[in-house]
Amino acid sequence: MKKFDNASFFGLLIGLAAIVGGQVLEGGSVLSLFQPTAFVIVVGGTLGAVMLQSPLPIFLAGLRMASWVFSAPVRNDRVIIDAVVSWSTIARREGLLALEKRLGGIRDPFMHKGVQLIVDGIEPERIREVLLTEIDANKNHLRTCARIWESAAGYAPTIGILGAVMGLIHVMENLSDPTLLGAGIAVAFVATIYGVGSANLVFLPIAKKLFIHINSISAQREMLVEGLLGIACGENPRVIEGRMRAHTA
Repeated sequence: MKKFDNASFFGLLIGLAAIVGGQVLEGGSVLSLFQPTAFVIVVGGTLGAVMLQSPLPIFLAGLRMASWVFSAPVRNDRVIIDAVVSWSTIARREGLLALEKRLGGIRDPFMHKGVQLIVDGIEPERIREVLLTEIDANKNHLRTCARIWESAAGYAPTIGILGAVMGLIHVMENLSDPTLLGAGIAVAFVATIYGVGSANLVFLPIAKKLFIHINSISAQREMLVEGLLGIACGENPRVIEGRMRAHTA
């Protein structure tokens, strides 16, 4: 289940509007901010640099994760807590093996694995070790994918400067033709705007928002682990529920 993030949408809109609005207030033309050449240099150069540093699966996964900025997975803590409390009640009444009948209805792979470990009679400490190791591995993988946006934020300003230098070179090559000077100077300055602007208004904010969502996913799984361990130890469902509630956002 996902929910549209209005804050991300309006944050991006306000940031872009502030730049365009500032250009208008200064008496400049909005059209002067749209330079295809500068866009190709900055976006293409940044994309190439990020692809060069990242394995293709990581790069593609990072691109797909960008959708989380506007439509991230919603934490359904209440649903998870209710499910764990229900399993705990069944386990206390009928034994841990009774949970085997519930495995078919568990769609989440991590949750399914946890309940399966309980049914298999694995020791609670071993269950904790296995599940926490998986949480850490998944968190590290997601953060590695999200860091492509952090890297893009580092490369974009430098690529923007490169575009500015290229524009100035074009200007120097055409000093004898004043009609070509304006285009070169425009590319030079707009490339810098694209580089710095994309880094600070798009790439870096995307990375930071993804890190927040990744931490939220890990925290939810840690909450689930606490509940599953409570079941494995035969604790009272109320105690399990209270412990899990302490992990809720």
